[in-house]
Amino acid sequence: MIALDTKSLFQQVDALKPEMIDTLTQLIRVPAMAPESGGTGEDAKFEVLLKILSKIGFDKIEHYDAPDPSVPSGKRLNVVAYLNGKTDAKRLWIVAHLDVVPSGEESLWKITKPFEPKVHGGCIYGRGSEDNGQSLVSAIFAAKALKQLSVKLNHTFALAFVSDEEQGSTKGIQYLLSKGIFRKDDLVVVPDHGTPKGDFIEIAEKSILWFKLTTIGKQAHGSLPNKGLNAHRIGMEVALELDRKLHEKYDAKNDYFDVPASTFEPTKKDKNVDSVNIVPGEDTVYFDCRVLPNYKINEVLSDIHKITSDFEKKTGAKIQLDILQKQSSPQNLTADSEIVVLLNQALKQTRGFEARVGGVGGGTCAAFFREKGIPAIVWSTIDEVPHQPDEYARIANMVEDAKVFAVLAAM
Repeated sequence: MIALDTKSLFQQVDALKPEMIDTLTQLIRVPAMAPESGGTGEDAKFEVLLKILSKIGFDKIEHYDAPDPSVPSGKRLNVVAYLNGKTDAKRLWIVAHLDVVPSGEESLWKITKPFEPKVHGGCIYGRGSEDNGQSLVSAIFAAKALKQLSVKLNHTFALAFVSDEEQGSTKGIQYLLSKGIFRKDDLVVVPDHGTPKGDFIEIAEKSILWFKLTTIGKQAHGSLPNKGLNAHRIGMEVALELDRKLHEKYDAKNDYFDVPASTFEPTKKDKNVDSVNIVPGEDTVYFDCRVLPNYKINEVLSDIHKITSDFEKKTGAKIQLDILQKQSSPQNLTADSEIVVLLNQALKQTRGFEARVGGVGGGTCAAFFREKGIPAIVWSTIDEVPHQPDEYARIANMVEDAKVFAVLAAM
């Protein structure tokens, strides 16, 4: 059980609140976007992070840098920090990511600019504040509080800070898993989804399919559309047909998940022509699909191929399908898994309640652990504003989650 007085622990974490606020604002100021999103990776943000970690007193800090020729440095950084316990046979991991999504339409940001953090109304505003800066800071300062109180941990407490989560994690947690640093007996918390009360533990995820649909027709003058083949019109028709037919066929409901259905969302749209009087000869749209585990991703793909093939025959356009991410739903954990039970014990001590369990549509690093047979759950206390304009982290959530992580580590 816990090796310290929780009152002392909570007081120690509360005393660190100003430093936690300062740390999160430091991290928000440094953009960390993938090259696929027009960024240069996470290097600059990791430099800030390493300075922060060096002041905590971790027993060991390691680097695992994934090669990536698409960024200026040629690598994507991943860092692991350890507080040693009496035994290293079973470790508790907190896994957070440093990369963020782009700002989106900056005109929609009203409180502050995306990378100019602002403390306002008990919150810290800025891109990456809630996703995933809040939990990253909570984990670091849980470790700091334990270190300052000289708590003798029964098991090693390990923090992994990774790249590339927003684009599929091949240069992040998947790369770390390939290095064999995680063990079957380890317990993992991924604080990358949650509820405003912190009363939900995610133990299941939908399958993920991201694809790019490129329609190729023939460019022409806007006044002579008969001499061209309008890729934009055909592309819109294909996208709408996919949206309709996939939702119609894969229409099962499962209240265990939030959202309780499969989703097939047309999202990003590439620029086509530069002038209003040009019939586009090429058009590109993207889909983000989150599919309930009872459906097979390959069956969905087969239907997509059939629909696009039918449009090719009907219109004479060429339709190219590129798979950007494909991840089948891993085996679910159960409500009596050790890490679920331990987290609920920590919640009982810190907040006086136990959390319910269920599934989500968002893909997290936890899925990759479950594929390897390593028990991983997703939990945090958030207002669920990631990827939105005026994204924010609630300061109280950051502080209170640090208490939960510290209690969990000390069990």
